[in-house]
Amino acid sequence: MAPPVPLLAVRGSDGTSLLRGPPHCEPHAAFQRDCRPSRCVTFSTDGTLFGWCNGQNVSIVNPSDGAVVSTFDLPKTALLEFSPLNNILVTWQLYTKTQDSPQGEANLQLWELRSGRLIKALYQKKVESWCPSWSEDEKICVRIVNNELHFYEDNDFDSIANKLHMQKVSDFALSPGGQPSKVAVYVPGSKGAPSFVRLYQYPAFGGPTAALANKSFFKADRVMMQWNKKASAVLVTASTEVDKTGASYYGEQTLHYLGVNGETALVQLSKNGPIYDVAWSPSSTEFCVVYGFMPAKATVFNLKCDPVYDFGTGPRNAAYYSPQGHILILAGFGNLRGQMEVWDVKNYKQVSKPQAPDATHFSWCPDGEHIVTATCSPRLRVSNGYKIWHYTGSVLQKWDVTAGSELWEVRWQSLPDGSFPKRPIKYQAAPSQLGSTQAPPTQAYRPPALRHLPATPSSKLHEDEPPQDLRPGASGEKSLSKSALKNQRKREAKKAAKQVRLESPGGGVSGVWCCDWSLSDVCTFQKLKAIEELKEQQASGKVLQKNQVMFVDNLTLMSHKLIWAHEGQTPGAAVIGGPWVVPGGTVITL
Repeated sequence: MAPPVPLLAVRGSDGTSLLRGPPHCEPHAAFQRDCRPSRCVTFSTDGTLFGWCNGQNVSIVNPSDGAVVSTFDLPKTALLEFSPLNNILVTWQLYTKTQDSPQGEANLQLWELRSGRLIKALYQKKVESWCPSWSEDEKICVRIVNNELHFYEDNDFDSIANKLHMQKVSDFALSPGGQPSKVAVYVPGSKGAPSFVRLYQYPAFGGPTAALANKSFFKADRVMMQWNKKASAVLVTASTEVDKTGASYYGEQTLHYLGVNGETALVQLSKNGPIYDVAWSPSSTEFCVVYGFMPAKATVFNLKCDPVYDFGTGPRNAAYYSPQGHILILAGFGNLRGQMEVWDVKNYKQVSKPQAPDATHFSWCPDGEHIVTATCSPRLRVSNGYKIWHYTGSVLQKWDVTAGSELWEVRWQSLPDGSFPKRPIKYQAAPSQLGSTQAPPTQAYRPPALRHLPATPSSKLHEDEPPQDLRPGASGEKSLSKSALKNQRKREAKKAAKQVRLESPGGGVSGVWCCDWSLSDVCTFQKLKAIEELKEQQASGKVLQKNQVMFVDNLTLMSHKLIWAHEGQTPGAAVIGGPWVVPGGTVITL
């Protein structure tokens, strides 16, 4: 069976339309374009339903043939969402009070989709976490109410099946997939107590051992919790609004890992600065973090929070895995110039490096072959439009709005997992009449008076760091984990400290000094050289300070435990004398 052709919803001042593509998106013949501006659009999880509100009513259609499923008289609707099995439509509008209704009207409404019957009307003042969360099988639904989590079962919203109340829960994240459902809850710290995140399995909330995992931390005004696809672990990005050290405009961020098996960890990042983005791989076995002061680093970590691959530094603030997980795109949007780095995740090889300047939106097509970038209002009110790309960097389609119009949103149709197979990765750019927008190499500015002279190396404000396999001497370190590499370097440093090759200035006697005492760190060239300098100062008549005299005496005494070995012979008696020449020219006399 051939895979489906994804649809692209386009919403703007000229109305709402559905396009059929890629590579070239054309108007979908089965959908009648709505010329009225829409407040919002959405697809169901499986892509079989499409809904939008045009300021007069909410319409739900089957996008494949355009057949109308339901219509609701809800002109003020600002947000729409479908339950996972398409049984319920959730609508939200701004909470308002009137003279007739001083308490305000219930602004969150749950509708039975097929019949159009109102199931439940609820109050939801804040837009954050406005939509209830369902398990994949709709057996459980949960929403936060007055620092409590209310759980409903089998879409029965007339009675609360369970509650979770503990020290003012302020945020939660329900695990993806079906049963058993798990939930991550966040409780902010107060009065010197730390903030914490805990994992529970529904409905086991009581007792001291009920939590599957617990992670506490300070410096957290808010958190973002992300489950992986297999619901085996959660990543928690903790943020403060203000960095009290003044180092960052973005406040402070830390990244924490919690596994349902009870394992927790602080993810160690090798560069100071903000955490811009965290993305789970669809495989659920690794995640990518973009972090650090610009140019930002990007690193892939495994479930032990050990780095798997370091992409070096670059102008980036976002990471996007393809739906199949075989491609990773690192990008710099917003206040950056829209540079994208397309990587083959299996081989960690760069595929392309296109550029989409002024882009405010990026998303993968479900086929894992194409992407869309767009410049939308109100983020940017000029140059509105979108581009369809192949991941090799080719621009397949470019569309700009007409003068006086605005583009507000583009959204790919959601499709079930497995709708598109994982295809072999191509490195040659896909054919296109529009070509590609490969970022040209940048050169430092040179004044006109110096342009006739040969170019000379110039100092940079930031030193760019290449990916780990392109660094000098990286061939032997590529396959080592961070801990293994650290241990290897320790062993090499210890070995180097114990054996020091010396030879006489005349080229006669040569051999190896072997450090034979526990304080091996004393046996270093720096300190031996310092002794020689202090002895020269003493000989010239300079009076040394008391600590300097003690330093010379102690090191000279301890040097008696240096065992000298001639070339090819067994170490013999201790030797004092010299002078001995360290390779490089330093002369040491003991």
